Amino acid sequence: MHALARSTSIEAKLFLREPLTVVFTLALPLLFLFVMGGVFGNNPNHHYYRGVGALDYYVPAYCALVWAAVGLLVLPVHLVRYREDGVLRRLRASAAPPWTLFGAQAAVAFGISLVGSLLVIGLASVTYDIHFPHSVAGFAGAWLLCGVLFCALGLMLAAIPSSRGALGAGLGLFFVMMILSGAGPPPEVLTGAMHWVHNMLPLTYMLRLVQDPWLGKPWSMADTAVVAGFTVAAAVAARFTFRWE
Repeated sequence: MHALARSTSIEAKLFLREPLTVVFTLALPLLFLFVMGGVFGNNPNHHYYRGVGALDYYVPAYCALVWAAVGLLVLPVHLVRYREDGVLRRLRASAAPPWTLFGAQAAVAFGISLVGSLLVIGLASVTYDIHFPHSVAGFAGAWLLCGVLFCALGLMLAAIPSSRGALGAGLGLFFVMMILSGAGPPPEVLTGAMHWVHNMLPLTYMLRLVQDPWLGKPWSMADTAVVAGFTVAAAVAARFTFRWE
């Protein structure tokens, strides 16, 4: 446990030194929050936003978006750079167990995502008249499931040989998911190919799982099964493609 605690402390400092971390996990969700809040406000809309106000729709969505940024951008790029610099090879040759590295990465990812999500909720609550979750436990469980999904996807992307390749792939997936999964335009306005892509993205199903307990809707076992399928597939792919050097 001492090795894990020390590794987590070091990883946290390294993560916070990356401008990418601050921009995509802390600043970007807040930017979109204030843009959407300023444009649409939070009056209920029976045609869009699942029948609720725009901010009640977007606040839980942006909490999930923080996890997406950590999993698709920060985590894989960090691990691939470790591989490029020979850090992974030295860690594997050392006496430290491999789970120490991944445990530290997971702990830091959790901490950054928690801070980013609390910033979204806190600033939205003091700036706009939003409603809080109908089920705090349900929202917390969905948020943790979101972390598992995107950590698995991040480990899968970490199999890409170069940090530039991992960054490019992560950015592409992040922006496609952000725009077409429901964290950008509401799904009701998507048409044609956009709606088809919307149904193929894991964040689409994850957003609904995070939003349901927030909005007082029943938990969807169908969305849970889809998210679990994406998570298992990504974890299996990461297990067989991840390389230490």
